[in-house]
Amino acid sequence: MELKRVVVTGLGSISPLGNNVETTWGNALKGMSGAGPITHFDASKFKTQFACEVKDFDPSKYLDRKEIRKCDRYTLLAIGSSEEAIADSKLDFATENCDRIGVIMSAGIGGIKTFEEEVGYYFTHEDMGPKFNPFFIPKMISDIASGLISIRHGLRGPNYGTVSACASSTHSAISAFDHIRLGKADVMIVGGAEAAITASGVGGFNAMTALSTRNDSPQTASRPFSASRDGFVIGEGSACLIFEELEHALARGAKIYAEVAGGGMSADAYHLTASHPDGLGAKLVMRNALQDANLNPSDMDYINVHGTSTPVGDPSEIKAIKEVFGEHAYNLNISSTKSMTGHLLGAAGALETMFCVLSIQNNIVPPTINFTEGDEDPDIDYKLNLTFNKAQEREVNVALSNTFGFGGHNACVIVKKFKK
Repeated sequence: MELKRVVVTGLGSISPLGNNVETTWGNALKGMSGAGPITHFDASKFKTQFACEVKDFDPSKYLDRKEIRKCDRYTLLAIGSSEEAIADSKLDFATENCDRIGVIMSAGIGGIKTFEEEVGYYFTHEDMGPKFNPFFIPKMISDIASGLISIRHGLRGPNYGTVSACASSTHSAISAFDHIRLGKADVMIVGGAEAAITASGVGGFNAMTALSTRNDSPQTASRPFSASRDGFVIGEGSACLIFEELEHALARGAKIYAEVAGGGMSADAYHLTASHPDGLGAKLVMRNALQDANLNPSDMDYINVHGTSTPVGDPSEIKAIKEVFGEHAYNLNISSTKSMTGHLLGAAGALETMFCVLSIQNNIVPPTINFTEGDEDPDIDYKLNLTFNKAQEREVNVALSNTFGFGGHNACVIVKKFKK
């Protein structure tokens, strides 16, 4: 069978850089950091006391108070980004066949704050016997954002969440892409959301020594490819993209941002939390994506790397890029937008795919901030263009987004300029 073409027709985001796409993208191009002291809980006794929080988010724009209380923060963020993406796409569900419109909105963790509150209450009031909120389970589970978005709009197509830690929303993008190109859906609302800046979230990652502890300078703490990097900065937020079958989009005169070219998946099969030091899974996932997209390494212009600012992860990804792209690696722009947004965990892939789409749309690459001369790591090749500290204008026809998750889950998506 002939595979159908898939395009991106809508974008939405709520991120540490802004509560819509325009502000998020504008601040990314300025090289702004979204990091600051944690306000969601008292972190004064924690090793890490800062994060990339979403600021001034108002869920009452989308839901009344009664409905808000039934949702975890991650779900509220997902609803917010999906509403912007749907509005941006100008889809009119009243005139669409909603049996063929689906939702895959993923989270790596889900409702961790809800779990914390409910279980914490039980163990501090055991003498009263079990007393749980009837919405405890629906608020907590990581598929519920997809369910609620479909309920809000009456969308009866494929509906679920994918869970692969930090690769979750990239896997959701690949799944959505497959549903449409195989003819099983016309439109998919796809993305990720995460809200894990909580005592147990930060405490758990601290216990693993995964987080930066640079409390004296939060805004410079996420410094991918720098020798002094000391762990990732946890972030929160949501991003949403509207994937649409090409003929369906053209028939309704939709704005087309870019075309989805391909996706790749692999496993490191190596370690619970560390990436393979030689980047084996990373090499495999990029090669799989290039093959799926029917592209050569020399076609690539920009790679939005996983680039979490961890001692092991950064050099292994660079090693993989050099092996996959060979000499062409030196013609690429490479950047880690996590230097600005922090690591949105399950939502990272969706946000970074959005950055790739906007790079193609605007022919500009957002920077990797916080690198300073003299902070070079001997394991990283600085002849590569790592887009340090300032956005760079260039023709971007093809872009790739990498995401790698705990458990050795690797996923990547390739998007390209749309041509009829």
